[in-house]
Amino acid sequence: MADKRLVIRAGRALLDGSFRSAAIVVDDTRIVDVVGARDNVAGARQVLVPDDAVLLPGLVDSHVHVNEPGRTEWEGFRSATLAAAAGGVTTIVDMPLNSLPPTTTVEALTIKKDAAAPSAFIDIGFWGGAVPDNLGSLAPLHDAGVFGFKCFLSPSGVDEFPHLDRAQLLAAMEEVGRLGSRLIVHAEDPALLGESGALGRGYDAFLASRPAESEASAIDAVIDAARRTGARAHILHLSDAHSLPAIRAAKAEGVALTVETCPHYLTIVAEEIPDGASEFKCCPPIRGSANRDLLWAGVVDGTIDAIVSDHSPSTIDLKRSGEGDFGLAWGGIAGLQVGLSAVWTEARGRGIPLAHILPLFTTGPAAVAGLPGAGVIEPGAPAHLTVFGLDDPLVIDARRLLHKNPITAYDQRVLTGRIRRTWLHGKSMYNVTEGGAGEAPRFRGKPRGRLLSARAIAAA
Repeated sequence: MADKRLVIRAGRALLDGSFRSAAIVVDDTRIVDVVGARDNVAGARQVLVPDDAVLLPGLVDSHVHVNEPGRTEWEGFRSATLAAAAGGVTTIVDMPLNSLPPTTTVEALTIKKDAAAPSAFIDIGFWGGAVPDNLGSLAPLHDAGVFGFKCFLSPSGVDEFPHLDRAQLLAAMEEVGRLGSRLIVHAEDPALLGESGALGRGYDAFLASRPAESEASAIDAVIDAARRTGARAHILHLSDAHSLPAIRAAKAEGVALTVETCPHYLTIVAEEIPDGASEFKCCPPIRGSANRDLLWAGVVDGTIDAIVSDHSPSTIDLKRSGEGDFGLAWGGIAGLQVGLSAVWTEARGRGIPLAHILPLFTTGPAAVAGLPGAGVIEPGAPAHLTVFGLDDPLVIDARRLLHKNPITAYDQRVLTGRIRRTWLHGKSMYNVTEGGAGEAPRFRGKPRGRLLSARAIAAA
């Protein structure tokens, strides 16, 4: 009925890759029309987006480690999805580790869904895992609705999720190809990595232990396997920009390949990491400033398909293991809530328009995961929307972020741009402007997020 409709009017809304004035008409949970900003829509509630902000589709993050169940003290579905909403993210795809059990069986997927359902403030999909023990038996997980399969080519850091060797990589690629699915790959070659163990508090020793050559070797193996099988492959968290030419060439050849990078690789450089600051440890590692410039070139020319958080949090004790020894601390960056702000701050300084980077936060990761209709403002799409104050100052305080543990590589960084409001399925569920000065932003209602199934989406 007309009185249930919502109209959001914006002087600048992201439509078909560019900003223009528009009124977005929402009926129940979906966008039903996009009309002129001044057009009358009878009987609808009105929301005006301030002139100093822009209206965006809800962001998509296809690389998030929620860790629940089993390691819920690291992160959980409630804290992760609240943090995501505060960062404008309305859809995540959860990684198959570091939860216990890992998502390598249908039974484990069911356990994870049961944990997620009562705490999902946004929509959640799930990746399955490809490990040596379940190769040849991936079809049940595919039929249960996972969006694809993740594998490691080097040790994952947790014993319950072992890595694949080169022959197993090829076997996994053949299997996902037969299923019509995709293989997403942590690409580092273990033969070229340094020995594990204590490395000291200096970042240089850790960086040297995970050289760019390791990433390049593994990426070459993924490209070769994708070329030989015709299967879809995705390179996770690219940090080595010198692999971009091989990726460009493979794409030009017609290999079914996509690649992502992360905000921390685009905004932080090795030269700035202090001794003992193990909150900056991640694998593959943050590299130098010249490498960052080349990654940005890959963003600008379209080689990089998505920018995703690789939100991989842990407890403070684990991140500080060894009193800041980079070899002993847990690796992983917590950044689910701040990705767009961080990247926009850097892009703005480089003269790159906001409209250029936004597809990498919306339709790019949606395409990587196979989520048609996500990350767009158009009739028929879910009414996932967010308001971004692109000039708003934002000083990151790890203690005030909504991640479960107050430790992040972004702590005390001064950013520009902040999410002000987020709608999920047509309902306003996050609104920073409803809190007074110094108050926490407000969340409304119970968790309304949906658990997504790739099979159900394909059948729709």
